[in-house]
Amino acid sequence: MFRIHVERVLGKDVGTVFEAIADHARYDRFPGVSKSLLVEKGKDEKNGTGALRVIGAGRLELTERITQFERPNRMHYRIEESSPFAVKHTKGEIVLKPEGEQTRVTWISEGHVQVPLPLPLLGRMMDRLAERSFSKAFSSLLKAIERL
Repeated sequence: MFRIHVERVLGKDVGTVFEAIADHARYDRFPGVSKSLLVEKGKDEKNGTGALRVIGAGRLELTERITQFERPNRMHYRIEESSPFAVKHTKGEIVLKPEGEQTRVTWISEGHVQVPLPLPLLGRMMDRLAERSFSKAFSSLLKAIERL
């Protein structure tokens, strides 16, 4: 199982940070993101609950559904599809808390990489790789938001 927990205080107000994180169709402005599409609009607002987005980084492509959207403090998502390897995603949560003029962002993602054959060692190795890669990607995205 992978468990990613990235926490960072950004020198931006909570509304600005939330809007940057919620604007799925513009993720391609962040380092390492090669593709970002809003495939389905959300129920109450474009990027809100029910929205479906596709995010690509090199060969990796994730299709994510927004499952909870509470502007400007919380967004939950679930990976529904992924390639080139399958991910069973159990938790995706981004929480923003204002701290004066700054914003504390806590980003948690949990799940496990599914391997085609019952090879538990390979699965654990893939989970560790996913944990490192996604932690680095989330941190990089938050740094980029701070520079906006």
